[in-house]
Amino acid sequence: MMMKKVVLSVSLMCLATIPAWAQTDAKAQAILQNVSKKINGLKSLKANFSLHLSGGKVNETKKGTFAMKGQKYHVLLNGQEIICDTKTIWTYTKDDNSVQVSAYDPNAQTISPAKLFTNFYDKEYKYKYVGEQKVNGKACDVIEMTPIAKGKQFSKIDLDIDRATSMVVSGNVWEKSGSKYQYDISGFTPNAPLPDTYFTFDAKAHPGVEVVDLR
Repeated sequence: MMMKKVVLSVSLMCLATIPAWAQTDAKAQAILQNVSKKINGLKSLKANFSLHLSGGKVNETKKGTFAMKGQKYHVLLNGQEIICDTKTIWTYTKDDNSVQVSAYDPNAQTISPAKLFTNFYDKEYKYKYVGEQKVNGKACDVIEMTPIAKGKQFSKIDLDIDRATSMVVSGNVWEKSGSKYQYDISGFTPNAPLPDTYFTFDAKAHPGVEVVDLR
């Protein structure tokens, strides 16, 4: 369960282009469209993040990196790698040298970087502008999103968007279970040189790896 939560939380680091708008708050829409325009202008990106999980008996902070190229992504977090080439998702765990292989489903209910970069907001969430605040010295606009469908795992998401760069720099995610994820993003590298091979899992580079094929 914890591994699943970590994977979902890590996915939230990778925000955000928004091609369509089901629930319109004019100011929020304009801000999100600027984020979309900024990200769509990049061939790729890399960034660092920190993720704090709290709720129940959980209270921990993890640090990692993520990379995006189109809808492909590669996340590294505390001995785990989550890799997607838009057809297959590999989740590799270093400690036991095993990899879970699953089919990529763009319509899945889970939040993935690919979904966030395409239609995450389209017809799924209401959004509104709720104010501004300083985040690590940066002036940020805050956008609040709530799911339209009752079956969503998340009850609310807040995004902090840097006014100067139109990039998401931090946010909070509240689960219906009571868990909360707080994250910060830093060290953006736009148009990072990332070969397509970085977005596939190379079993030869992991001798003896156990493959658990869930497809």
